[in-house]
Amino acid sequence: MKNEYDYLIVGSGLFGSVFAYEATKAGKKCLVIDKREHIGGNVYCENIEGINVHKYGAHIFHTNDKSLWNYVNQFVEFNNFTNSPMSLSKGKLYNLPFNMNTFNQLWGTKTPHEAKAKIDEQVAIYGVENPKNLEEQALSLVGKDIYDHFIKEYTEKQWGRKASELPAFIIKRLPVRFTFDNNYFNDIYQGIPIGGYNKLIEGMLEGIEVITKTDYFSDRNKFNKLSNKIVYSGKIDEYFDYKLGILEYRSLHFENEILETDNFQGNAVVNYNDANYDFTRIIEHKHFEFGKQNKTVITKEYPQEWNPGREAFYPINDVKNQSLFDEYKKLSLEEKNLIFGGRLSEYKYYDMHQVIALALTRSKKELENG
Repeated sequence: MKNEYDYLIVGSGLFGSVFAYEATKAGKKCLVIDKREHIGGNVYCENIEGINVHKYGAHIFHTNDKSLWNYVNQFVEFNNFTNSPMSLSKGKLYNLPFNMNTFNQLWGTKTPHEAKAKIDEQVAIYGVENPKNLEEQALSLVGKDIYDHFIKEYTEKQWGRKASELPAFIIKRLPVRFTFDNNYFNDIYQGIPIGGYNKLIEGMLEGIEVITKTDYFSDRNKFNKLSNKIVYSGKIDEYFDYKLGILEYRSLHFENEILETDNFQGNAVVNYNDANYDFTRIIEHKHFEFGKQNKTVITKEYPQEWNPGREAFYPINDVKNQSLFDEYKKLSLEEKNLIFGGRLSEYKYYDMHQVIALALTRSKKELENG
């Protein structure tokens, strides 16, 4: 008996939406389901006071790939927002990423030579040849002042562990610029969809059947019978009923505030480094789209321990978890008529452009072979 759909797509985030768009364009019939009450996964925006609030944290699209930039702009025009976060440390504001402005604010240095000399001097004192943890790695890359002001307490809040207990690979490198450039990303193309990310996802899913508030695992046998193939972007360990064990993540809690002012902090993102703040940053969403509203909406972002009842944000890619994922990966390769993709099913942190590129590659391969 012929199934009703060519593809059942579990998850309406970027991976699922791109795959659905490409498959539909190729003449395939798709059904997209999502357990959340909205589409878009973590790029979903909630409209509050006429402001597009990034419900699951700040998302800034950036890429060096012109074809990817053109791809997303076919659905919605992007503005020219540039990510230039600020960092509050020990009562003083600094520019990020680490650049000549930061070094001038920290040390009063005025030339690249002076700044390099300062970093080299501290690395010589505090660095080690073979860093065994994140603290040693950071000190070996940028020295003590930058580590103490911008890395130590922020990272410990983010991961809920002492920096000396975290693996060194978390910061294989740290972006250090000896120019007066506050643009966080080096990519040529950068911006925010005009009108928010919902317009991007809605453009991809236009004309495609979508059902929200629907959990695939509530009746997977029923859903499996609906289609010839399944595209799955959820947690890989959940797909296999956690039979090998549970993969670990870090989670986030967001607290929104509506403020009776048109401008709270003058910037979209301000990091709060010091340990006396429970949150790691404040996002003021209107600045992503250069808003002129009379009110503003801010979000405080609190890192927290993850459990299976909370949203999974950052995979903990230590040796134990990576080994467990590798075992789940072997199981996934044995599955027929099933396509895994995205950060949860691949247990890997992806930027948005990487997820889109991955979905395009997977869908192209599948549609050419199918």
